[in-house]
Amino acid sequence: MDKLLYVAMSGAKETLASQAVNNDNLANASTTGFKASLAAFQTRSVSGAGFPSRAYATAGTVGWNHTDGEQQTTGNALDIAVQGAGFFAVQDLSGAEAYTRAGGLHVDPTGQLMTSGGRPVLSDSGPISIPPATSVSIAADGTVSVVPLGQSPNSVAAVGRIKLVNPPVDAIARGADGLYRTVDGSTPDADASVQLASGVLESSNVNITGCLVNMIELARRFDVQIKALHTADEDAQASAKLLQAS
Repeated sequence: MDKLLYVAMSGAKETLASQAVNNDNLANASTTGFKASLAAFQTRSVSGAGFPSRAYATAGTVGWNHTDGEQQTTGNALDIAVQGAGFFAVQDLSGAEAYTRAGGLHVDPTGQLMTSGGRPVLSDSGPISIPPATSVSIAADGTVSVVPLGQSPNSVAAVGRIKLVNPPVDAIARGADGLYRTVDGSTPDADASVQLASGVLESSNVNITGCLVNMIELARRFDVQIKALHTADEDAQASAKLLQAS
């Protein structure tokens, strides 16, 4: 009896965990540059004395969907999208280097180039500062140029170059803040092969229809597990009555 009880309980618990991953993807369907998390179920046998007759279901994230999201034209010179594989460098809350593809940039009141999430954009030498300027542009190689305030449109000056990296997929991990970091804590060198497009943003690669279908399927799985728990309880009560009658 306890086998049915605990197997059903573990199934319901892990189904809820998988539902949380699916709901997080759905919540980020409109987040710029977001990559959908992937979840999978595995069977784990209970080890110990006796016969290996009991197995539990476990669920967990197994990485993320690496495909690129669709590119949406915005016309904003500070909106950028990485073309193909790669990331650009930003500074996280601890001051360390991290990476993202969320390219909705802006210049804050202090003149720093920032992401929409409030993280400073980095060059090889640190955060990029923008002096007072008539216009700001970002080239395909990450070079940030400005037309200084009061100068003619032909007076273009480069003020920095966004650090672009392309570490191996299995060498990076996504943190709870949505930023990517190397697994071993190393800092990858800039990669000249990574290119940007300005005036566009990469949308989330979440498949909304797939998420909604998965949500329904997981809800049905959860219901099945709960029914199994009720069945185990009813069987236990019936067994207890038989023992009392005898």
